[in-house]
Amino acid sequence: MASIFSNVKMGPTIEVFALTKRFSEDTNQNKVNLGVGAYRTDEGKPWVLPMVKTVENQISADMTLNHEYLPVAGLPAFRTAASALILGKDNPAILENRVEGIQVQGGTGGIRLTAEFLKRNFGSDVVYVSKPTWGNHKTVFSHAGFSQIKEYRYWDAKNLGVDFEGLKEDLQNAPEGACVILHAVAHNPTGNDPTMDQWAQIADIIEARKLFPLLDCAYQGFATGDLEADAQVVRYFVKRGFELFIAQSFSKNFGLYNERIGNLCIVTKTPDVIPQIRSQMEIIARTMWSNPSHHGARIVAMVLANPAYFEEWKSQVATMANRIKEMRQMMFNKLRQKKVPGSWNHILQQIGMFSFTGLTQDQSRVMVEKHHVFMLLNGRISMAGLTTKNVDYVVDAIQDAISSHPTPSA
Repeated sequence: MASIFSNVKMGPTIEVFALTKRFSEDTNQNKVNLGVGAYRTDEGKPWVLPMVKTVENQISADMTLNHEYLPVAGLPAFRTAASALILGKDNPAILENRVEGIQVQGGTGGIRLTAEFLKRNFGSDVVYVSKPTWGNHKTVFSHAGFSQIKEYRYWDAKNLGVDFEGLKEDLQNAPEGACVILHAVAHNPTGNDPTMDQWAQIADIIEARKLFPLLDCAYQGFATGDLEADAQVVRYFVKRGFELFIAQSFSKNFGLYNERIGNLCIVTKTPDVIPQIRSQMEIIARTMWSNPSHHGARIVAMVLANPAYFEEWKSQVATMANRIKEMRQMMFNKLRQKKVPGSWNHILQQIGMFSFTGLTQDQSRVMVEKHHVFMLLNGRISMAGLTTKNVDYVVDAIQDAISSHPTPSA
């Protein structure tokens, strides 16, 4: 008997999750997972932040807490604290009541809520994403009904850095009203960010072309180890007077990956429009997830509200960021020591969890198929997957991959 679902087509695989599955099933003792975007210790294990454990124990012991529904817009204490974290608690926009936060399902939820809001309220149909960008940006906007998903040049494969002239030219040609997704810090997948002087020029173009900026901020504190430094681009745009949305994620800097805790921070020019925006956001959220979850939001709110907890959490975020920096330096040193063909200065110039190695698809396949070093075919690796124990093996694999499939620049 035929099923009514017989004609449902098989969807394309999601590369990073398929890669993780292959890694889990691989029996090779030397296997390395450089695909997943999650922090790992030097033992290659997930890390629950001690501060998170402390707060979870406190929550568990509090008999006054319950599991009632949150408001559709989310936990007020979380929304307020999250917005203050990215903007700075004394930001004029906050003091003038021009800021709203909506609790969302991780950074992805913030991106999707933005897309739905722009489509329904402005009839928006054009979004610009960097080339390359995080794999879900295009899909989210496509599913929200955007028919024109365009790319602005970003990665210069020849010079292994930001193609700033290409970026500017593409944004200058963007139609008025288009949404532009900007990576606020630690660009995913390249790890390369514009300089602040370049950000000023980007802001000039966005202002002149009347584009709408959506800043995707998944790595505050996680990129440099400094919360303030990682927020400087966002704060610069706000200081310039832009009305914008900021999709914040607390997956990385709190290690709350599966709790899906995010905040969509909304900054406007006047406070009187905030209630209307919030009302429309609530209608959209109600149809997608109805009410957000409490546990992760409560953890973040409690940590950010307690000065002692906050300082301890900051030191733990710095611990993660610094280990990744150390692995960057170690990988660079090994590549040089082993005389691996190519220029590897870009490894140190990049920041955050990821590195765009410059390896070709053929070279990346050698890494996966021959050496069991699981990485994306575009050459992106997670620096958090490197450890003092596997870095030599990974570098040897890179050397073999390049030797078997030389690149013109090598």
